[in-house]
Amino acid sequence: MRGSGTEWDVRGPGTERQVSVLAYGAGIGFRALGERHCVGARGNVCPLGAVVPGRSTGGRCAECARLDRAHSVAADTMADDPRTYRVYLAWFGPGLVKVGITGEERGAARLREQGAVAFSWLGRGPLMAARRTEEVLRAALGVPDRIPYARKRAVRGRLPEEAERAGAVAELYARAAGLEGRGWPESLERLPLDVVDQVGVFGLDGAGAPGRSVRELVAGGVVAGRLVAAAGPDLHVAVEGGSVVVLDTRLITGWELAPVSGAGPLGVPVAEIGGGGVQGGLF
Repeated sequence: MRGSGTEWDVRGPGTERQVSVLAYGAGIGFRALGERHCVGARGNVCPLGAVVPGRSTGGRCAECARLDRAHSVAADTMADDPRTYRVYLAWFGPGLVKVGITGEERGAARLREQGAVAFSWLGRGPLMAARRTEEVLRAALGVPDRIPYARKRAVRGRLPEEAERAGAVAELYARAAGLEGRGWPESLERLPLDVVDQVGVFGLDGAGAPGRSVRELVAGGVVAGRLVAAAGPDLHVAVEGGSVVVLDTRLITGWELAPVSGAGPLGVPVAEIGGGGVQGGLF
């Protein structure tokens, strides 16, 4: 996120990278061209130029996905990483909380990437201490380390007031802090409660509840409308007729896009949010 909008980074096969900033209220429109190709791994082009499925949120072939994950913090292959890490407690909506870790130098970027509506830092320390704390909290408090984006979208349109959001984070923090000394690594420094609310950053205040989400892009498929909010990888787009549709930008990677001006009917398959219903065809 940057300012009152989101960064739009487009790079099709064989084209130069284009970066622009989309502000809330601004128009957005594109048409998908050709086939969707693997985006490669760790900044390297896929040697196979593999075609990947439209519904894949990773945008990578199996081999590139394996290589990309092998070098991630989540793979636990970087035990000697000298950087400082932070443990966070994140709230995404009623009943949806999680614990996770991120590099201290990244600040709150990871929380924005995940679409955390509110969060607080819990502690800071070496990677393995942060990882151990994460595991202790998951087991003792019964909270996950990840939440599917479909569940986040289902509650995003009916968020409680800010005070209730802050209270939910504070309650989780108190439960987590109560475990200090009981499996909590001594090398992890506990940080004070400081709830950060990101509803305004995401533009969710007054954006309207989304009713549908894009299932996948297809060759020739069009998405066009007005950007009203952006949480994590999700763009909330007001389309023709006034309804709000969620576009997971992870579905875009690997496609070559052509600009489309003006709002019009959606030209991609969509699904109802929260109800499990699926609409096929073009809308």
